[in-house]
Amino acid sequence: MTRAAGMSDQPVALEPVGKGNRAAILALKLAPDQQSFVASNAESLAEARQDDEAVPRAVVAAGRVVGFLMYSAPEDDDEAIIYRFMIDRREQGKGFGRAAVAKVLEEIARLSHISRVSICYEPGNEAARRLYASFGFIEQGLDEDDEMIAALELSR
Repeated sequence: MTRAAGMSDQPVALEPVGKGNRAAILALKLAPDQQSFVASNAESLAEARQDDEAVPRAVVAAGRVVGFLMYSAPEDDDEAIIYRFMIDRREQGKGFGRAAVAKVLEEIARLSHISRVSICYEPGNEAARRLYASFGFIEQGLDEDDEMIAALELSR
């Protein structure tokens, strides 16, 4: 990942999910043509409650929740997987997605046991493909659910 690829004019923070932001995360919506690209935030939060390895994060800009993401980085593995990521339809096109990817990659890179990050997305999601490629993710092929897997080797 080059530093320039991760830069954004839009400052964002990643915050743990809790009582203070759960309702805002649930209120986030995708555009109708994007809804098939990612599980709902309600499904993701339910999954996070059941999965000790899930790391859910609110994407916050200017004090507002503008998106949601979730990843896992098991202690017994050198690979982290970003498996949920969305920016609210009203907040798209403002640089929040790029800034959030940069932030989550920074957060994951601080985990000393992680040397590789994978992300999955629907093959027809060209915006996601371009975004992840701009950070250096390289497509690896389709998984068993016919989602594209792309990987990024972290420089140490």
